[in-house]
Amino acid sequence: MAPPRSRTALGLAGAFVTGAFIVGQARVNAELGTELGNGVVAAVISFGLGLALLLVLLALVPAGRRGLRRVGAARRRGTLRPWQLLGGLGGALLVAGQGLTAHLLGTALFTIAVVAGQSGGGLVVDRAGLGPAGPQATTPPRLVGAVLMLGAVVLSVAPSVSTDAPVALALLPLAAGVAVATQQALNGRVAAAAGGSDADGHDSVVASVLPAAMVNFVVGLVALVMAGIVAVLLVGPPNPLPSDWFLYLGGPFGAIFIGLGAWVVGQIGVLLLSLGAVAGQIVCALVLDLVLPSAAGTPGVTTVLGAVLTLVAAGIASAPWPRRRRVTGDPRPDLPS
Repeated sequence: MAPPRSRTALGLAGAFVTGAFIVGQARVNAELGTELGNGVVAAVISFGLGLALLLVLLALVPAGRRGLRRVGAARRRGTLRPWQLLGGLGGALLVAGQGLTAHLLGTALFTIAVVAGQSGGGLVVDRAGLGPAGPQATTPPRLVGAVLMLGAVVLSVAPSVSTDAPVALALLPLAAGVAVATQQALNGRVAAAAGGSDADGHDSVVASVLPAAMVNFVVGLVALVMAGIVAVLLVGPPNPLPSDWFLYLGGPFGAIFIGLGAWVVGQIGVLLLSLGAVAGQIVCALVLDLVLPSAAGTPGVTTVLGAVLTLVAAGIASAPWPRRRRVTGDPRPDLPS
């Protein structure tokens, strides 16, 4: 059954905020990677700090520990499969793609490839029912919204696309985008297994978000530590740690958007989470460029139009669509719109 409009609106707002924190993390981690001279080591530090924050919160918040116990119980019962705990690999693949190809492709082409993977992957993942919301039909509004979102991103970043970029390398960020869509679905599964209400009935969100984020960070950190070891062996040790405190906010930002995304995906599904987060990224990046202009200068008209179009695309994708009626005798269930 399709979520009520108020629930959809709340979920899209949460997805937009998720995108804003993604932008903040990307800015901080990029600067930290520059200071260290090694982007993979910067990602390891970011993931490690995010995991440390989550462990502190789990120690302080009883609801989070109860949720973690529910995850363990679901795993023992077999209702949560081992592969459903591997969502953090999606984030690790995205970070690896940034370090390996973003500087060659350029940020613009890299972003287009990732969004294409997220949009297409979101449609497939929702249709397959990998997320906690179950199978979601590929309705015309969802398909149009996904295509329009990709067009909006292309319009936003088109002035920065390098024609000399080796386009074949875009296959890695494209795969990373699909992996991120899958990550969101799997994190939502963990959150659903962890969720529950106690006597007061108020701790279900906290109980689901903290364990899902922690599992994500543990898996992602293990993968990134292995990649970091390889990176150090290949290019040598990183530079000394910088003293600026704000360069270490990437981990907390990541913990927030992973936890929030794990809750949002259960409300609106993977595709709408992906589209809402992309809209948040584009709009918030635009605001940052306007408030704190970068070396690239002030954003142009096409960038502003593209940012507005991302909001339109998310709205279209969230539009309701009539259920597909069953033919008499058809045993298949109706698919939600």
